[in-house]
Amino acid sequence: MVHPASAILTPPRAKTFGFLVLPNFTTIGLASAVETLRMANLAAHRSLYRSVLIAASQAPVMASNGMRILPDHSITDAPPLDALFVVGANPIDRGRGNRPLTDWLRQLARQHVPLGGICTGSYLLAKADLLKGYRCTIHWEDIQALQEHFPGIVISSQLFELDRDRYTCSGGVAAMDMMLQLVAREDGGQEIAAKAAELLLCDRMRGERERQRVPLRTLLGSAQPKLSQVVAIMEANLEEPLGLEELASLNEVTVRQLERLFHKYLQRTPSQYYLELRLSRARELLLRSDVQVREVALACGFSSPAHFSKSYSRFFGLSPLGERRQASLH
Repeated sequence: MVHPASAILTPPRAKTFGFLVLPNFTTIGLASAVETLRMANLAAHRSLYRSVLIAASQAPVMASNGMRILPDHSITDAPPLDALFVVGANPIDRGRGNRPLTDWLRQLARQHVPLGGICTGSYLLAKADLLKGYRCTIHWEDIQALQEHFPGIVISSQLFELDRDRYTCSGGVAAMDMMLQLVAREDGGQEIAAKAAELLLCDRMRGERERQRVPLRTLLGSAQPKLSQVVAIMEANLEEPLGLEELASLNEVTVRQLERLFHKYLQRTPSQYYLELRLSRARELLLRSDVQVREVALACGFSSPAHFSKSYSRFFGLSPLGERRQASLH
């Protein structure tokens, strides 16, 4: 059967991404997400995405900085969506009086619409019971609140998490990083995502493995001085890592006690956490200096470049040289 040329050349329809703005929403999170999609359209020379603003009603919504925006739709007349992102409030919206919103989010989930949270938007998804069984993240200031109110969900300190049909980010410009990765993974591909990053003057595309710079006191509170002290010693001894027994002895705890503390409060073994500190420092040196890879390996406590490269690749998904090469492209 011969198909008309017009049918063959018709580009796929643009995906419609909805952004549910809550009262006191953060404009930087919204703008970082929406503008990234717009730049992806420019980079692709066609419309890959259409962004629509949605609110509880048609009334203007005030942002945390005092700006007001007029939504395109309310939740009662929203168009069919390919994904929906909740743009969270600052301070965190604890969901009081948000029953219509949580009901609508559950309805979208039943329709298999991917759901996302930007900044504290993850809180409303958790309130709607839509994050169980998923990894998620939220701004570091709100990690403890989310853990306390929803102990059954898995919360990371990553910049963003793309877990099947749940997309969450910590807010701010991390929304741009998340959208760039979605473009690269699902629609425009790596080339379009890289071009969009260039248009955004983004020096590099940050990946899922990268963590927020979360102050340790936020993760631990003030009740775990021993654990805070151990981590401080680790951070001061990256070039020549200390053994687990030595760390325990310096802090007057047993190895078993130390392992329990790390597992309970950091969800890692001491060795895993120590390795992540060293690899994170190595990544900073690779991206922000011209120090040779061999010297980076030694500065971060690795006995050989081969051992360093293997550990780095396993954690970040690409080799140290590949990391530098990719960064030079953006």
